[in-house]
Amino acid sequence: MTQPHPLLSTEPRVVTAGVDLFTETLRAQAVEVGPVDWRPPLDATAEHVAAVLADPRRDAANAEAVQRMLASTAELVDVRPAREVLGLQPGQFLHAGPPLTWDHASGPMRGALIGAMLFEGLAATPEAAEKALAAGTGVSLGPCHDRGAVGPMAGVVSASMWMFELRDEANNTTSWCSLNEGLGKVLRYGAYSPDVIERLRWMRDVLGPLLQTAVRRRGRIDVKAIIAQMIQMGDEGHNRNRAGTLMLLRELLPDLIDSGAPPAQVAEVVRFVSGNDHFFLNLVMPAGKLQTSAAAGIDGCSLVTTMARNGTDFGIQVSGTGSQWFTAPANTPDGLYLGSFGPDDANPDIGDSTITETMGIGGFAMAAAPAIVRFVGGTVPDALHTSQLMYEITVAENPAYAYPILDFRGAPTGIDITLVARTGILPQINTGMAGKVAGTGQVGAGLVKPPAECFVAALAELANRTPPAR
Repeated sequence: MTQPHPLLSTEPRVVTAGVDLFTETLRAQAVEVGPVDWRPPLDATAEHVAAVLADPRRDAANAEAVQRMLASTAELVDVRPAREVLGLQPGQFLHAGPPLTWDHASGPMRGALIGAMLFEGLAATPEAAEKALAAGTGVSLGPCHDRGAVGPMAGVVSASMWMFELRDEANNTTSWCSLNEGLGKVLRYGAYSPDVIERLRWMRDVLGPLLQTAVRRRGRIDVKAIIAQMIQMGDEGHNRNRAGTLMLLRELLPDLIDSGAPPAQVAEVVRFVSGNDHFFLNLVMPAGKLQTSAAAGIDGCSLVTTMARNGTDFGIQVSGTGSQWFTAPANTPDGLYLGSFGPDDANPDIGDSTITETMGIGGFAMAAAPAIVRFVGGTVPDALHTSQLMYEITVAENPAYAYPILDFRGAPTGIDITLVARTGILPQINTGMAGKVAGTGQVGAGLVKPPAECFVAALAELANRTPPAR
């Protein structure tokens, strides 16, 4: 039997690891190359990794965290104003990401806070709102995560905004998220023009009350089940929520119609929800918060429970270090831009919506939603590769969120900071991009990764908390 000439073989004749220039040089010489996606460990982490891995509590702690997360439920039980569910008073504002002050706030965060001041009637003009915020007069800021809530992009929540309320009965916890405004010039992207404020008033006066009536008539809606279905229908739960939005509308539509509200208002609500493919994102996010917070506060546990950004800093929280934030300057996404916008217009990464990646979907689930690359950039092979890579830094798979294209493999779940440090692989995030100038709104969507420094700092702190060796 004739053997193929070795130079014509399709088998790799050279294996390269982590050196792209070397790989491409060999390919240019018609050499078959087998590249291995290898990265060096994160700098200055070896000692801390060893300490955390030697912690006798770690294996049991991580196993308990995984059990809690996989058992987590997420049901929509009500829609209520933030003043009721979060106790917010006029002048109290929540925001996305780790704590920040006005002086530290980015353009889109400042724009959203200005808009919230105008919406609440606490200032008559943007200039007056900015002056009050800068002085701190009658104003306080705090992270959504500190109240068990989540907010997309700027994530600003004020007293009069309506919130989705979700329950996890398995772990006896509750989480909340504001209602989604749509895309483009909206408050969460830092816009505060009169049409933005008018939309928020309509959401306060019409959308919120009608959704409350429909949910209370309908009874509990299993959000986790909808997420499971939509993952198998081409959504990934962060930047693609089309199927999820339509399934939610299917659940609510009969009770919206029977609510007794004027037909014109019902039609307005249906048009608004059905025309906003991202509407369901604001239910995925609190479902993610319920799942990840179930793992919080376990001594010795090395799993990430929060990834969030405020437009200036990226922050993570780890189970074994409780509510402590580990922050570093946020990176700027790389992706596709709207209209005439370009890289110079984009603000650094912003929003609590990275809770979707923390729970194992979003950027982790791009293999299940290859069409997402048309929105955030990249290629379908990139999407497949990214999802497969995320299994390298997680400790479990969630069978509830199965990826058909990976033979129904469960979502990679439980980001372990020791695996991030040892592999050098950072979580992949897909995200919208806000304009860096207050009032601009959305400028695009793209891909981004957290700064490695967050994981290095968290690992060092967790190592410091390990019991001394006997």
